[in-house]
Amino acid sequence: MAKTGTTTTQGLRTAIERSGYYPALVSEAVESAVGTEPISSYLVHQETTFDANEVRRHVTVLVLTATRFVVSHTDEQTADETSPVPYATTSTESVRLGRISSVVLSRVVANPETYTPGTLPREVVLTIGWGAVQRLDLEPAGCSDPNCDADHGYTGSATADDLSLRVSEAGDGPETVAEALRFAQALSEATVAQGA
Repeated sequence: MAKTGTTTTQGLRTAIERSGYYPALVSEAVESAVGTEPISSYLVHQETTFDANEVRRHVTVLVLTATRFVVSHTDEQTADETSPVPYATTSTESVRLGRISSVVLSRVVANPETYTPGTLPREVVLTIGWGAVQRLDLEPAGCSDPNCDADHGYTGSATADDLSLRVSEAGDGPETVAEALRFAQALSEATVAQGA
């Protein structure tokens, strides 16, 4: 479930409660990170994953204010050697809008040859980078000479994808896809305004 919109703290709390995923815990973590700053937009995305022999749920809450992007993620864990009872882990991060270096929105559409503007994609992936996580993919470099045995060093690429959130029509519903698109647009516009 995902909810987004221009709202108050109460609206965000209601969306978190509707997700049904430890609402008291998630609300407290998010509200503590946001503080008294007014909320411009938000997205609440609850997802269930299947891991070998168990079902795991997690929720991601994205909040946009006039100056910050706040991301909160909560995972549930089964009892293990560190805890005899199930537990949840919640983390929040507040990022100044000026630090956001990229907002990437990937859209997957069916039958692109008949696409009509305004039609919802069947899936979107929102990737946001602010430099906290860098991934470096390296591979040996080479040349076009098949007989060359010289060491050409390495080649690769560096990517910053601190957060990637996938929302699909099949798994989350068309309303959720539309809400993710609105949040992505609001965040993209806010980062442009910060750079001006």
